[in-house]
Amino acid sequence: MYAINPNDEILPNFGISQKLTFIKTYRDLITAEDRDPVMFRGMTQRKTVALCNEQNRDFFYVDTGYLGSSHSLRKEYHRVVKNNVQHTNVNWEMPTDRFKWLSANKRYLKFPGWKRNGTSILVVTPSDKPCKFYGIKKDEWLKSTLDTLKKCTDRPIIIRDKAPRQQRIVKSIYSDLLDCHALVTYQSIAAIESVIDGVPAFTMAPTAADPVCDKDLSLIETPTVQYEDKLYKWACHLAYGQFHNDELKNGTAYRILRGVT
Repeated sequence: MYAINPNDEILPNFGISQKLTFIKTYRDLITAEDRDPVMFRGMTQRKTVALCNEQNRDFFYVDTGYLGSSHSLRKEYHRVVKNNVQHTNVNWEMPTDRFKWLSANKRYLKFPGWKRNGTSILVVTPSDKPCKFYGIKKDEWLKSTLDTLKKCTDRPIIIRDKAPRQQRIVKSIYSDLLDCHALVTYQSIAAIESVIDGVPAFTMAPTAADPVCDKDLSLIETPTVQYEDKLYKWACHLAYGQFHNDELKNGTAYRILRGVT
């Protein structure tokens, strides 16, 4: 398996359990005679995604984990997605053990029930990386979203831009969700955090939260309220698509990705 960027801080850990051949850039895949899979990290690799699709080459995309990292300065969990950048296709019958362990150790991962009396709409803007990946402009997306919302609701709208991680720890998204009726975002993990906290979410781009969110902003006053059993199965699926740093090092991630538990 190839891996892009030998200086990456996360990917070399995976090499302990799976031998990786490091290359500097996606361009090295153009001249490769084989079609071995490639692993890479971050949304700046959009050209790598396009090339892998063109070559019919399997790839493993690595990025921030969906669950468990929002309260720590250091990213503890990393999602690994095969042939996509988000876990959009849900296996509703995944084992429960990984999410049970996570939710037992992270109190904020316990679904409190749907909040019914929130006042405001929280709009979480996309950062530069997803904007470049999907070919949008943040200011244009925000204006269009606000214009649409104002036609559908007279609720106060709060805008939350993505701040540096240290600032997000001090003022977490959960403080903004306290009096929130619904959250709107492009494709942020904030949608996952919102739903698990009991606040309905709307997403615009493909995200791992799509199975439990709405996309039509005309429904902002009456968002879909998912059954708790569905939310639990969805969370169990996400827990099997992300791994702790230690699991990358000790081989657990590789065994799970290969279907060997």
